[in-house]
Amino acid sequence: MTSAPAAEPTDLTAGSWVIDALHSSVGFSVRHLMVTTVRGRFVEINGAIVIAEDGAQSVAAEIAIDSIDTGNETRDEHLKSPDYFDAAQFPTATFVSTRVRADGNDCVVSGDFTLRGVTKLVDLKLEFNGTNPGMGHGEVAGFSASAVLSRRDFGVGTDTPLDTGGVVLGDKVTITLDIEALKQP
Repeated sequence: MTSAPAAEPTDLTAGSWVIDALHSSVGFSVRHLMVTTVRGRFVEINGAIVIAEDGAQSVAAEIAIDSIDTGNETRDEHLKSPDYFDAAQFPTATFVSTRVRADGNDCVVSGDFTLRGVTKLVDLKLEFNGTNPGMGHGEVAGFSASAVLSRRDFGVGTDTPLDTGGVVLGDKVTITLDIEALKQP
């Protein structure tokens, strides 16, 4: 069995590719009590990938913090509070690319990520999954990406100590993105 060569982001035609929130996800995972992992997602996302005629690529995206879903309403409400995301004061998180570069068969999208009013440069390891003619609504492209962030860098949560050592919530948060984008006419 042989594998097909990896799709190149340069295979995208010039224009604007809008994120289809119904077919995309922004997930996260973080250690809890030092022994398990809690997972969640943000339901409301929007943004676009723009490919210029010269092939230059840019990405801009926005996440509605209030759309957090961990499968537990009580936890979700606490995460929206000032103790964590402070969704009332900081209703969105944003990403605006500053550079896209090749990395083997994949690429790295570097950009300014803003959360809780703090902006940090973040590198997203991106896999381009290819394009498809779509199902009557136009051409679509697929992407998968991931990054590991420090929640402390963005002032999210506290370092409540455990009696047995360690803290209630780990610092490293793994972000996973599965994005489907629709080519605009």
